[in-house]
Amino acid sequence: MRAANRLHSVQEYYFSRKLREVRGLIAGGKDIINMGIGSPDLAPPQSVVEALTQSLSHPTAHKYQSYQGTPELRQAIADYYQNFFGVSLDATHEVLPLMGSKEGIMHISMAFLNEGDGVLIPNPGYPTYASVTELVGAHAVPYALSAATNWLPNLNELAKQDLSGVKLMWVNYPHMPTGAKATMSFFEELIAFAKQHDILVVNDNPYAHILNSEPLSLLQISGAMEVVLELQSLSKAYNMAGWRVGMVCGSQTHIQDILKVKSNMDSGMFFGIQQGAIAALNESADWFAQMNEVYSNRRKLVWQLADALNTTYQKDTAGMFVWAKLPVGATDSETYIDQILKEKHIFITPGTIFGNAGEGYIRFSLCVSEARINEALKRIKS
Repeated sequence: MRAANRLHSVQEYYFSRKLREVRGLIAGGKDIINMGIGSPDLAPPQSVVEALTQSLSHPTAHKYQSYQGTPELRQAIADYYQNFFGVSLDATHEVLPLMGSKEGIMHISMAFLNEGDGVLIPNPGYPTYASVTELVGAHAVPYALSAATNWLPNLNELAKQDLSGVKLMWVNYPHMPTGAKATMSFFEELIAFAKQHDILVVNDNPYAHILNSEPLSLLQISGAMEVVLELQSLSKAYNMAGWRVGMVCGSQTHIQDILKVKSNMDSGMFFGIQQGAIAALNESADWFAQMNEVYSNRRKLVWQLADALNTTYQKDTAGMFVWAKLPVGATDSETYIDQILKEKHIFITPGTIFGNAGEGYIRFSLCVSEARINEALKRIKS
């Protein structure tokens, strides 16, 4: 039996392959310091664990749940948007909980893309945008980002292209992998661009609160609901990556279209997980302050590590990564990180997995304890 043609356009996810190699090295007795992936090593709020535990005895805890999530979870999401972004959402019609925002990328693509439709995808950017686009038979149209424009798209240059076949545009601010932050003025320009070209813009926003004193939502812009969907995730913000909880917010019409896909692909989120998500979303800003103190201390050490490798980087960034340019004379990111993995037993992500515009860069994760970062620094200097 031959695989479907759609698999010809995608490959196994880089981290799926590379982490298998890393596990093999560990199994062979190597002490590998994994600074590659953004999987939070910190615990979620205690209130989350308690809510999950208490929920298990609820009369409906183990039954099928609503495809739209409980009314309480949707309201908690709406309250979160009001409290942190000043965005008013109808909890019944403009909010849809997801089993992780990665699921949402597929659901949105299936809901709005026909075969051959164009999709604007950031380069560098999250690889799943491109792979899902290809899986649904749409056409990826990469748009280049660079340090010269602070990793923001040049909308004037994009507007000069033939965008008649483009239906969807993925943006992601704070940006992964670079950590670049958007501004309200850029968001206003983006909304105007989307309306002019009849494009649905999806902002993937899981890093809004990570090392970011001014979290923004694209939905804050007047008129955004007409042309915008926004994804959020509890994975990074509340250290709940394995829980698989996210959300998509937008107009009632757009949310209803996504629900048509989602309701045919799962049978609702486990009740206990929803209760834990509610507890997380009810946490105050103090939670982010405490978490960011940890990440800030780690980032200072990673900057030292980046300095020891003679790489260069920007400090005014957000998110849980440090994006660094290779030292002069080193241009092949994958060869560079493979050498460090082999010689120093440290795994760092090559920029190339985020698109060809990532060549010449590497990415460090902050999801590593200070002790392990200090050990990595010791190894690099030895």
